[in-house]
Amino acid sequence: MTQRFLKPLFVLALAGLLAGPTLAEDSAAAKTGTDSPFEFAKSGKKAELDAAQTDAAGAKVIGGEVAQDGAWPWQVALTVANMPVSTDSQFCGGSLVLDEWVLTAAHCVHMIDDQGVEFDVQANEISIVAGTNKLDGSGDRIPVEKIYVHPQYTSTQFDYDIALIKLARKPSVPYKTIEVPDAAFGDILSQPGVTTIVTGWGLQNGGRVTADLRQTQIQMLDREMCNSSMMEARAEEAVNGFAYAAEVLSVKEDTAYPLWEQLLAQAPMPMSDNMICSGTFEGGKTSCNGDSGGPLVVPLDDGTYIQAGIVSWGLTATSGKGCEEKAMFSAYTNISKFVPWLNQILASNP
Repeated sequence: MTQRFLKPLFVLALAGLLAGPTLAEDSAAAKTGTDSPFEFAKSGKKAELDAAQTDAAGAKVIGGEVAQDGAWPWQVALTVANMPVSTDSQFCGGSLVLDEWVLTAAHCVHMIDDQGVEFDVQANEISIVAGTNKLDGSGDRIPVEKIYVHPQYTSTQFDYDIALIKLARKPSVPYKTIEVPDAAFGDILSQPGVTTIVTGWGLQNGGRVTADLRQTQIQMLDREMCNSSMMEARAEEAVNGFAYAAEVLSVKEDTAYPLWEQLLAQAPMPMSDNMICSGTFEGGKTSCNGDSGGPLVVPLDDGTYIQAGIVSWGLTATSGKGCEEKAMFSAYTNISKFVPWLNQILASNP
């Protein structure tokens, strides 16, 4: 952000002319209790949400289309183990990176309880569905042996949002694994303009759930541009409260404005170096609730694919319900930053 933007924003807030924020972020700090993907599915609230929607809500993933049968054969669904396979029990996505290993997001399997204590979902509480694009009981439902969450991940933020799931056995249905890039190749894949494809069973337009795997083509965007956009949105949300405090405390503008600048300077960027930004400049194509943990893949010249990212977080709709359907972008865990950790886990489980 530039001072040219900040100064008028602060002055307008002092004058009481700003109506409020235009964007809100999907905050990890708010994901407590039943707000976590796993607890949401386990509670049965997904079924209630779907029943409340009308046909007018639309029938497509955010800007996407139904994937063909057999497409994306590394895609898996994370489901609540003691519930039948359906849109109600599915809470996250994942990808087969080896025969018995699934890559997903840490926030899918690590959360905060009602007392604010962080904990991991137990292996026997979830199962993995592989070899199908439909949440209709087809495919192979596989028990989980162990879950590994990156040790630096916490539920108060989305950095280090990566986890590995060890399956009890390999799938008994046709499937394929997907490769991940090393650091050097990851830097190439994350360049702005690179074509990407995100897949998942997440919410469609209008907040409806879907039993069909869906896909949408987007592209890598400059992370700094995404950060600037979100920081401006954050500033718009924060400035009214700051301006109100300055007015109540009778702090003059010439004194308050430098304090406002210092406050903004201390704010961390929403997307760290461990994240990549992907979307479209026109907006309206993005991952949504339920897609978390799923793969963001890049098509290569030889017709194969490589997984560059993991669906991590995005913008929340201004209504507070679901994702922002017109959002330009979402944030994805940059897998290439975590290859040493992945190799360490795999080496300890020969």
